Amino acid sequence: MKNNIADQYIRIGTKYYKRTEMPLASNDSISVLLNWDKETIKFDYGDKILRQVKNFDGFCLIPSHTNYQQIHGNFYNKYEDIGYNPINGECHRTLQFLDHIFGEHFHLGLEYLKVLFENPRQILPILCLVSKERETGKTTFLNWLKAIFKGNMTINTNEDFRSRFNSDWSSKLIIAVDETLLDKKEDSERLKTLSTSRVNKTEAKGKDKVEHEFFGKFILCANPKDNEPFIKLDSEEIRYWIVTVPRLQVRVPGLLDEMIKEIPAFLNYLIHLPIKHKDKNSRMWFSAKSISTDALQQLKKQNRPLLEAEITEVIKDKLLDHNLKEVCYTRQDLQDILKHKGFKVTITQMNNILKRKWDMDPEKNSKAYKRYFFEKSGSETQTVFHMEKGRYYTFKSEDFLTSEELNYSKS
Repeated sequence: MKNNIADQYIRIGTKYYKRTEMPLASNDSISVLLNWDKETIKFDYGDKILRQVKNFDGFCLIPSHTNYQQIHGNFYNKYEDIGYNPINGECHRTLQFLDHIFGEHFHLGLEYLKVLFENPRQILPILCLVSKERETGKTTFLNWLKAIFKGNMTINTNEDFRSRFNSDWSSKLIIAVDETLLDKKEDSERLKTLSTSRVNKTEAKGKDKVEHEFFGKFILCANPKDNEPFIKLDSEEIRYWIVTVPRLQVRVPGLLDEMIKEIPAFLNYLIHLPIKHKDKNSRMWFSAKSISTDALQQLKKQNRPLLEAEITEVIKDKLLDHNLKEVCYTRQDLQDILKHKGFKVTITQMNNILKRKWDMDPEKNSKAYKRYFFEKSGSETQTVFHMEKGRYYTFKSEDFLTSEELNYSKS
């Protein structure tokens, strides 16, 4: 019996599998491992072939792109070899595209990809690519990553992620969700838990749960509408890196194909890329400050309860309308303004937001400050101020305005 026929099959424990190439619509193919019946193998090739089939005690899952091994001890590695040999070469088109995707965070984006390639077990933040417009390149980015990491990446729907049957994605390196709308509290809680978890339980239909090491990284792509958050976040959240992707100014025919051709050169580029952003105090490689973006702050604001959002708007409006670096209010001032807007607010509610959520304290002693208030003049209401004394809170523009709003207020 020819060895190359026997090499198509393996036995894991008492079950047989066939290694084969599955064709794709792109004219490419991917390696797959299919359950294969023992009797079918005997029928096709006779009894003797079974003695030549390699057998293993079980499966293991050990990710590596730089020192890949199919066999570990007597266990068969289910992590897929990506099959690229990094080489010297040009990857100009790829770098140009990544500059478009990450913008001012270009170098952070390159380091994120470097860690993903060289240290796949390292915990990384949840990367979210968002845009209000279509045709920004987000889907191309996912398809390009899929071309690099092959079967070790999956692109899911919201329903796939929510399903308790997770065997199709729980062992992957990259779990991407396109057109993300995970706006339930349990969605964000699940993401938060998994993003820093070292183990997870896989569940398939009709099978018992199996616990295994988890090293998955989440990438979410979304086109959120105004004031409609695509995911629930609390004000203390630091696991998310949210990047706003602009519309592509020039469409390049065959861009994805060009970038795929550049993959070996790009991987070589990543290998020689110096590490600049590793934070020793963070499990997620990057510091919370380095991945904090205006888009993240905006999303947190969209997730704020109504009362907190109203207080925030009062402060923002005053800072922007009067081009101020800071504005001062006592607790009573804010209560009066909110009452004017139709909100009845108790002292306890104010303290919960100012003290507990925002961790702010008023001045220790009564001091002079500019007190803004509403004044009616005929049928119109305008905002005026005069000097008052009180134990006021100081709200600074950098804590409430985005960098775009700050730049606008300076101009």
